[in-house]
Amino acid sequence: MESLTIAHWTLLAFGALIMGMSKGGLPGAGNLTVAIYALVLEDKLGLAGVPLSVGLLLPVLISADVTATIVYRRHAEWKFIARLLPFFIIGILVGWKVFGFFQANDERVSLLKVLIGLILLSMTAMHFTMKSRRKRKRAVEGDQGSRSSLALGAFLGLLGGVATMLANAAGPVAQLYLLAMALPKYAFIGTSAWLFLIVNVSKVPLMIDLEIITFESMSVSWWMFIPAVIGAAIAPFVVHRINQKLFETLVWFFIVLAGFRMVF
Repeated sequence: MESLTIAHWTLLAFGALIMGMSKGGLPGAGNLTVAIYALVLEDKLGLAGVPLSVGLLLPVLISADVTATIVYRRHAEWKFIARLLPFFIIGILVGWKVFGFFQANDERVSLLKVLIGLILLSMTAMHFTMKSRRKRKRAVEGDQGSRSSLALGAFLGLLGGVATMLANAAGPVAQLYLLAMALPKYAFIGTSAWLFLIVNVSKVPLMIDLEIITFESMSVSWWMFIPAVIGAAIAPFVVHRINQKLFETLVWFFIVLAGFRMVF
């Protein structure tokens, strides 16, 4: 990693800042970071850098998660975390087993790159589905709503677990569920922050086993803690001082662009 150029370091730091802002109140923006890290490491290390980017990013995610949970520590709805978490863990274990398959040779690594791109594009579609649901504000009530929420939690938890293990890109999955549960703004952010702190910490030993988190990768990840924490801390203030619609439009444009770049 010592051979990373100034341009590489700049892009990684920018990605960490964006990821922190995503954790601090700009949901979805972190998917851009997934693409940045994958493309930077591919540029430097070839196809072998694509799976390594997943491990490089995880400690950065955790640093941003910790900051977000401190900021929103009083706003978590633990009953929704309890519904999602067991299925997330199952999905993570499935993703762990599948990840080893993609590390076998360059052809499979290339397939992983395409899969990460497809995950990013599908998460983008899910993000806009969430926005559409928010506008309709459809609420589910009664026993049928309770049963359907459990079924939805199981499905999205499994999907999110696999997506987070393969690409660190499960944010919109959990957010779609929490949106369906009609959580208030701060409870939405706080619950998501605590869920992903637990989920991401649980992935660490699995990624060490896969050898995509190493002492060498941590020598880079450690420096990315700084912009990630700054991003998470300033996000609540930035949201009120920028044209959020323009910012989100640019972020999603580049996510889609990067997703197609990885697929094709």
